[in-house]
Amino acid sequence: MPKIIDNQMKRLSAKYLDSRLIMVMDLFLSFLVSALVLLLAYTFRHGSFAHVTSLNLVWMASSVVGSAVMFWLLKTYTIIIRHTGFKDLVKFTLASAGKAAIMLVALVLFSLYSPYTPYMLLADMLMTLASIVGVRLVMIIAYDRYKSSVRNIQQVRRVMVYGTSDKSEAAILRFNHSTHYNPVCVITPDKSLNGSHIAEKPVYSFQTFEDLDRLALNLSCSAVLFTRIADARDEDERVVKYCTDLGLKVLIVPEVGEFDGEVNTMVRDVKVEDLLGREEIRVSVTEIRNGFSGKVVMVTGAAGSIGSELCRQLASFGVSKLILFDNAETPMHELRLELEDHFPGLDFVPVIGDVRMPARLDFAFRCYKPQVVFHAAAYKHVPLMEENPCEAVQVNFVGTRNVADKCIEYDVEKMVMISTDKAVNPTNIMGCSKRLAEIYIQSLGLAIEKGEHEGRTRFVTTRFGNVLGSNGSVIPRFREQIAHGGPITVTHPDITRFFMTIPEACRLVMEAVIMDTANRICVFDMGKPVKIDTLARRMIELSGLKVDKDIKIEYSGLRPGEKLYEEVLSTVENTDATKNDRIRIARVRTYSYEDALHYVEEMNRLSSAVEIPEMVQMMKQVVPEFISKNSKFSIYDAK
Repeated sequence: MPKIIDNQMKRLSAKYLDSRLIMVMDLFLSFLVSALVLLLAYTFRHGSFAHVTSLNLVWMASSVVGSAVMFWLLKTYTIIIRHTGFKDLVKFTLASAGKAAIMLVALVLFSLYSPYTPYMLLADMLMTLASIVGVRLVMIIAYDRYKSSVRNIQQVRRVMVYGTSDKSEAAILRFNHSTHYNPVCVITPDKSLNGSHIAEKPVYSFQTFEDLDRLALNLSCSAVLFTRIADARDEDERVVKYCTDLGLKVLIVPEVGEFDGEVNTMVRDVKVEDLLGREEIRVSVTEIRNGFSGKVVMVTGAAGSIGSELCRQLASFGVSKLILFDNAETPMHELRLELEDHFPGLDFVPVIGDVRMPARLDFAFRCYKPQVVFHAAAYKHVPLMEENPCEAVQVNFVGTRNVADKCIEYDVEKMVMISTDKAVNPTNIMGCSKRLAEIYIQSLGLAIEKGEHEGRTRFVTTRFGNVLGSNGSVIPRFREQIAHGGPITVTHPDITRFFMTIPEACRLVMEAVIMDTANRICVFDMGKPVKIDTLARRMIELSGLKVDKDIKIEYSGLRPGEKLYEEVLSTVENTDATKNDRIRIARVRTYSYEDALHYVEEMNRLSSAVEIPEMVQMMKQVVPEFISKNSKFSIYDAK
């Protein structure tokens, strides 16, 4: 808050106390002083001066010239008034004395020197110094009082509410008794609404940066409050950017579910995730609820970013029991506390376990008999898996096989595997391990469908790209780097990625599950790619900082296995349509179950024995489109 107030003070000073204006003010004061000295001299020594007209002209002309020369030489007009100190007083004294010296020279040259001249020049010097310093002292006192009054006002933050929707009116009414926020007006780009009122607050239209700046200064506002995320997204290139340039906070009223009902906690800073998101996805909530209500559901990787959001959404769909399966103790504990707080009526069981351990999986399936399983457990970090390929295969491929086989054994109705866009034409171990998991799941499901394998489980695979704000992803990393003062590290200035919010991804997963997508690979419309360099710059700006001034951006180079551009998941050429235009079915090569079983058993043997070269070569044979990028495993591509 103090930083915002200081920014407003600086803008106010820059607007009304320009250095040129200060120069004019000082010259005017000096001129008045010289005129006053002349007047006093005539009053006390009337008729004692010869050549009165000449004296007047030379005295006043030399006063203006002397003042201008000394103020310019000593640069007194550039001194920031509110920061005036002892050294500046010395400059003002020298300027006043220099002015008097120039006036003395002029009077001597024009033969106008008299016995009273030294007294007049001394009076002029002292009075010039007193007037210049005195006016500054008054301005400093006035500035401090204004600043103090603004700080008192800003203890309750004065905000401008964006938009004239019903949500804006509701927000204003809710903040009537807030001790933190005071909506003072409504702003809108609609000129026709200028001068009207909403909830007794005036409506002001704006079009330009200067309009918003003027409103913020005149109304002593330190923030703009959005009541709809869609509005903030639409105004990203205008209002949000104006605010970051002006040093104004950009606030937002969160969606339902993000706050606990307390008025003072209903507002948060706008995040880059809000601006990157897209229009809200329309899903069949009633169908989803009917599909999961009363079911026993199990989520592997439950404590992860995707897994935990799946748990939150499932908890709101009336499941009879929720089994949380994960090997991460602390995140599981935190998820447990969250579910206990927000869903006190939910029957859920945390199970610490690893998908690499069939016996532990068997315990969970045997004891709790899940009817639907969401398999989100996976190793996902590309560079780390490039350095630990056997672990990627063990968790992502063998672990998926273990979960799928238990689903068959315990007669699970449906298993949903969370895959990734990195499985498309993989360039790294992680992506290929997920593609292998897809192959096993799909081949097993098709074998059941054809009657070649016992069981009734239906398998669904869902592919999507990066999720905003997931654990270890780029946004939390950038946020941490900004908090530490930078620099932000970007691998390449041209690198792009597709992004989707975690709730958005999970809603699409839910939708895919209830659709007729059994034994298919569902791919999601990821929208337009985002340039990571642009993302980093926006995050710096939203933090109220300047790129390359407060926070620098450094380029570290592509990491092992990393692509410059991710594959586009859903195009008409490589997918088939479904009833939801955000979900399509991927056209992929299918494998026989016998081959998939052979692959997983052989790679389990090789990865367990840490036979890395042989394992990687087999991966490339099974998935011929796997071509390593920027990786030591590129040597196996030629073979």
